[in-house]
Amino acid sequence: MHDPSLPPRECVRTRISVTGTVQGIGFRPFVYRLAHELGLSGWVRNESDRVMIEAEGGAAAVRAFEDRLRHEFPAWTCYETFQTERIPLAKSRDGSAESGFEVRESVAAGSPSPTIPPDLAVCPECLREIDDPRERRYRYPFTNCTQCGPRWSIVEGVPYDRPLTAMKHFSMCPACRAEYEDPGDRRFHAQPIACPQCGPRLQLCDALGNVIAEEDRALREAARRVIGGRILAMKGLGGFQLICDATNEGAVRELRRRKRRPDKPLALLMDEAAAEDYCRIDSDEVRRLLRSAAAPIVLLRKRDDQSARPAIAEAVAPSNPYLGVMLPATPLHFLILRAIDRALVCTSGNLSEEPMAFENREALERLGRIADDFLVHDRPIVRPVDDSVILADALGTCVIRRARGFAPRPVRLRDPVGAVVALGGHLKNAPALAMGHRVVLGSHVGDLDTPAALAAFRRTVEDLLRFFQAAPELLVCDLHPDYASTRFAEELGDRLRVPLLRVQHHEAHFAACLAENAGLLPDGAEFALPILGVVWDGAGYGTDGTAWGGEFFLFDGRRITRVAHFAAFALPGGDAAARQPRRSALGCLYELLGPDAVRPLGHLFRPEEQRVLTRLLRGGTLCPRTSSVGRLFDAAAALLGFGESASFEGQAAMQLQFAAEVLREAYHKGRRDAEPETVAQPLAACRITTADDGDDARPLIVDWRPLFASLLRARGDGVATPTLAAAFHARLAQTVTQIARRFGCRTIALSGGCFQNSLLREMVGRLADHDGLTLLMHHEIPPGDGGLALGQVWLAALRQRSANRPAETDASQPNAKMVRTG
Repeated sequence: MHDPSLPPRECVRTRISVTGTVQGIGFRPFVYRLAHELGLSGWVRNESDRVMIEAEGGAAAVRAFEDRLRHEFPAWTCYETFQTERIPLAKSRDGSAESGFEVRESVAAGSPSPTIPPDLAVCPECLREIDDPRERRYRYPFTNCTQCGPRWSIVEGVPYDRPLTAMKHFSMCPACRAEYEDPGDRRFHAQPIACPQCGPRLQLCDALGNVIAEEDRALREAARRVIGGRILAMKGLGGFQLICDATNEGAVRELRRRKRRPDKPLALLMDEAAAEDYCRIDSDEVRRLLRSAAAPIVLLRKRDDQSARPAIAEAVAPSNPYLGVMLPATPLHFLILRAIDRALVCTSGNLSEEPMAFENREALERLGRIADDFLVHDRPIVRPVDDSVILADALGTCVIRRARGFAPRPVRLRDPVGAVVALGGHLKNAPALAMGHRVVLGSHVGDLDTPAALAAFRRTVEDLLRFFQAAPELLVCDLHPDYASTRFAEELGDRLRVPLLRVQHHEAHFAACLAENAGLLPDGAEFALPILGVVWDGAGYGTDGTAWGGEFFLFDGRRITRVAHFAAFALPGGDAAARQPRRSALGCLYELLGPDAVRPLGHLFRPEEQRVLTRLLRGGTLCPRTSSVGRLFDAAAALLGFGESASFEGQAAMQLQFAAEVLREAYHKGRRDAEPETVAQPLAACRITTADDGDDARPLIVDWRPLFASLLRARGDGVATPTLAAAFHARLAQTVTQIARRFGCRTIALSGGCFQNSLLREMVGRLADHDGLTLLMHHEIPPGDGGLALGQVWLAALRQRSANRPAETDASQPNAKMVRTG
């Protein structure tokens, strides 16, 4: 603190207001220690929407304090605003100068803002403690500090203080209280602080809920049972996970049978040394992801050489060259992994397609027929948070599922909006709440196909509104009238009496990519216009009543216009084609061969199926037309022998990608680059044409028929499957830069589920780089439907800007429909 004997003119007092991610990450302890280091008096406190600081001392020390706060701060701190002002010096009632610096009690001033950090993986210091027999938290599975531990999964409200978290049920013991109040301790104001004397405790139960063991004995017995081949349901940080020995083929197959998940890859939990042995980790970026505080599941390519460790069961990721690997995110995961001492399957605690269980009683009811044993604890989970999934390739990172470690970190909007709730889509749902310049994407909910999933979705939306005390001014949903998210939007709009904006699915994908990338630009910077949006996915409701999915848009700064799309084809049986790639193949070949389409596919259909489906195609009954590139991938996969059916979305397309990567691997081993122009040669290019009626104002058509005709011929000539699979990818990638040249675009934005395909991303990237084009891609927001809500918010903001230009309002959003509810 400053010397009271100094002349008043040499002392100053500053008030600092900071917003952003500044609560729950040790920011106040950092401010306290910095003020003491510089000899300042004053205080710091949390408020609902910011952290407030007042500091007083010598002018040079105060300037140093402000400067260091701007540039030195705890990990995960993210400033949105940093405001300072000079204020009068503080005086006590007796006229003496203020002395000391303190952390003041929080106040609930202002509206709650999205400042809470995500849940943070266990830090090295806490790991050292739980591994040291001399420490009082030795083998304690709920150890944490200001730099790690639960946040979003346990917080009930703001300011972020213990009474507003799930830890309010646990009174601190004297030892924890002393750490909590000690400015020199790394647990100074760590809200989830706990120890074996006063914190949450473990229990091991059977499937009926009978207690088998408690505390450390429960953990050791659970590990022993997993080693013996049993399936464990473990309550983790954000919900239950199903665990078994990943090297035990029988245990993994039994888990699949009980979970009703026949083929979709299962995530693995292992330490970094094991990950190096089982997988190729050939970049610093991948290591950074694995070790990061988000601790996501990272998709890693399997090693070709045999590891000295026990082999991972083939049933973990059948016919898949990748493994989804995560390092322990909590002390509990660290301890169970250490006790079992081998790689573990660690997958969401649910039946296939249902949301994850997160309450003890619920888990016993829903998982009782899957798990043999239950490792539970008594710390409540306020909101479920699943594991995030990320891939890293030559173009950087791509989040596939945004959940633990990322939610609820806000996305910055260039243009502010009022309070807007976006409901997302039907698959891979993640709703969003926008307030001003910030958009909070809720944690991944999943597909809304079951009553349990729909209940979880409703709970997530209501939780966002409650937590941030938001009164929505606008709701935004998908244009599809039958999505569960659309029906809930209508219901919510009636209840809250607010308007509802319906926006086209693929425009929202494009907008999500624009929003994510524009939010990263420095103030005043802009992308070169017009921007070409390339959106390829499974399907989405189009404004013409057909199913879109192979779309090209232009954004000129004011409006989004559909300028090209892939030629439409029929899907016999409609939605059934998503799980039967052979139907997509039949629909494509019908456009080429008419009634003879079934001949090249005869081995995939029984005679009666051939007659029924051909009759449907001939009459157009139950055969919706689509421009979907996702279904084109399915069709090509079926033609090349990758399954007549799929047990999960994208399975056939993944097999096609993996076949193509065989050729890429061969090129790499020969120290050659797999240039798209070279790889594409075995197949014909798509043809870009005008509409059949010759109307130049209508979108261009990308005619895929030459590509498929050449694929049939090459298959008949015996060309190797990896060669054809790679050529198919390359020819599709070429259409992106061809359309960009047609419209003179120097910037391209890629979105939609097809661009989770790292080979396709890489090929488009190479072609764009060759042409000197700027490529905008998703990095922290999923390119699939998990990012739709962000795009819906961005389209709402675009509409608001358009409303300020009355003459252009109607034209600015041709594919958005505004309805008044209530």
